[in-house]
Amino acid sequence: MADLLWDDVRCFFDPDLMGSLPDVRVPGASVEDWQSVLDLVAEKSWTCRYCEGEAVLAVPRAEAVLARPGDAGCPELRVWPTADVLAIFRFYADDEIDFDVDLRELQGRERLDVFCGFLGEIGRRLGKAVLMGPEGGDGHPVLGFDVEADRVVVLAEPLAW
Repeated sequence: MADLLWDDVRCFFDPDLMGSLPDVRVPGASVEDWQSVLDLVAEKSWTCRYCEGEAVLAVPRAEAVLARPGDAGCPELRVWPTADVLAIFRFYADDEIDFDVDLRELQGRERLDVFCGFLGEIGRRLGKAVLMGPEGGDGHPVLGFDVEADRVVVLAEPLAW
């Protein structure tokens, strides 16, 4: 059974309402959680590309990335759980995993299922909530992976948008 129904959540995937790159995050994370995500990407054989500035490099250990000096710029890991869906992880802090997805890539039932599956893989691996909110928003998530429910759930009223 699918986590969400497209008609129930399509407003949360509208780039005009949410911004085209909503904030997706795992609060209360650790360096070990970051490493678990990197390990998950490798285990799932998801296509990925790690960059520091313009340099494309092999994916390092999480502790090495997160120990970089603050003025070194923010590295990013691009992950494609499927060929048409991209998540961009940015290593801003060790206590929160955050990444962007492009809502223009997440239109319709099939793409929603891919996205929910991706959030579920991360949430199950970490045993933590994975939350999505509006781009540059106030931190109030609209949907996310709920560990106890073991699925992605709606966390805000769709009509509020």
